[in-house]
Amino acid sequence: MKKIRVTVWNEYRHEPAEPRIAEIYPKGIHGAIADFLGEEPDFEVRTATLDMPEHGLTDEVLNGTDVLLWWGHMAHHEVSDGIAERVKNYVYNRGMGFIPLHSAHMSKPFRMIVGTSGNLLWGNNQHEIVWNLMPSHPIASGIPEYFHLETEEMYGEPFMIPQPDELVFASWFEHGNIFRSGACFYRGLGKVFYFQPGHEECRSFYNENVQKIIKNAVRWAAPGEFTCRYPSSCDFFSKLV
Repeated sequence: MKKIRVTVWNEYRHEPAEPRIAEIYPKGIHGAIADFLGEEPDFEVRTATLDMPEHGLTDEVLNGTDVLLWWGHMAHHEVSDGIAERVKNYVYNRGMGFIPLHSAHMSKPFRMIVGTSGNLLWGNNQHEIVWNLMPSHPIASGIPEYFHLETEEMYGEPFMIPQPDELVFASWFEHGNIFRSGACFYRGLGKVFYFQPGHEECRSFYNENVQKIIKNAVRWAAPGEFTCRYPSSCDFFSKLV
């Protein structure tokens, strides 16, 4: 069985510095995500963090990555422009899937890939209901009509993103805000799924529906048969988009 090669990237700054965050995610957020993805026999999972050489995203690593998951919050500015551009090129030209999670809406790769400021309305932690808008979509497979997250950081509209190619999930927060919380984009040869839950102070990555959605998204975002066999041509194409 050919496995989907997954790299989980995390800036990994909150967990070493804040005991209350380390208590929730003792292996780091990347470790928690890698643990539940590693339960799947068709996934091969590795992790990378900001302080590794080249942020852990060397050409060797990305050449061996079918889907890249990204979590960042307080250190977006520390990510090298060159590494962010490298990630974009692997999405556009090689068909690598990209799944930015929670506050990765402000990450350099996400903003480069989809062409957005990433700005949104945000507030304190609240009860959240995630609504399944496209139950026939592969990412929504096995997900109920809606599910509850006891507490999550409130993200609200307006969310400064391009019109999603597919809007799979939307969320309601207890103070009345709504948010496009699960959005798909097609860019070059690659597929992108932005998913909102995952604040470092919350336990959303332990929720069974959140885990199922991320697993589904990895399978959806993995490259299909149409991949770049001529890197020089793809590099030329990247200069046009």
